[in-house]
Amino acid sequence: MQYDRRIIDRQVGRNAQLFAEAVAELDAPDERFPYLRILVALIENAHPEWNQAPQKDAQIAELAYHLSNKALNKDEVAGIVRVRDEERGIGTASA
Repeated sequence: MQYDRRIIDRQVGRNAQLFAEAVAELDAPDERFPYLRILVALIENAHPEWNQAPQKDAQIAELAYHLSNKALNKDEVAGIVRVRDEERGIGTASA
């Protein structure tokens, strides 16, 4: 099968890219939320080196933005990354 666009990130893969494009077509944020959580998980699994990055939320949001053909909102994706990290207790320890 031929695709119009090249793969943005080979570690994440074409299926995640197609998934990101499909998620971006959903109208409401509450419709996108569960699918964006899945997309964020796919990106985190493909890039485990970002787990300790200080700007992890921005890096993942930027990649999701490009995977979706610049259709997803970066702030929405970054918020989901922060929520997932908070749920797992990552980055919530105070000094």
